[in-house]
Amino acid sequence: MNSQKTELIDSSLFLGMHSVSEEIRVACKNYFIERLQLRVCISLEHVGSCDEIIWGYSRELQDAYYPFMDTLHTVMKMQKFSYQEEELRIALNDPNLRALSMYDRLLIALAKSRHKTVFTVNQKLLNQGDLPVSRPPLSAEKSFPNTLEQLYQRSLKLRIPDSQLTSD
Repeated sequence: MNSQKTELIDSSLFLGMHSVSEEIRVACKNYFIERLQLRVCISLEHVGSCDEIIWGYSRELQDAYYPFMDTLHTVMKMQKFSYQEEELRIALNDPNLRALSMYDRLLIALAKSRHKTVFTVNQKLLNQGDLPVSRPPLSAEKSFPNTLEQLYQRSLKLRIPDSQLTSD
């Protein structure tokens, strides 16, 4: 698939599938369902941020969550990117990014350098108004294919407060 058509996601979108907010949870879940046959990309830092947040929960909740997450990463084509020198330059030198945390600056720099839009539920980024970000649309809840949906429903033992959907 053409990498230009590959969409960029952040940790908030992935973790958002387990948000305590039903609106966010459904929007994030539907985003992934609608793209199961496509390729999305995420920075390695954001993959690690997801794990960092999940590891803060009990072993029981992790054991409910990880079978779904592992299967989704296997079923869906998720390309993981590390930051390159160009992203570092943009993050450090773009005056429009100075008000953001370095975590968010690097994410936006990744989007800018690769000419992508970040799909996110990070309100701080969405409220900026001048960043290449987009919120997944709201719609009625859809279902993953059977086995994945069963794993997802079990994984919902873990619900994440919206304040934990971002790492900064």
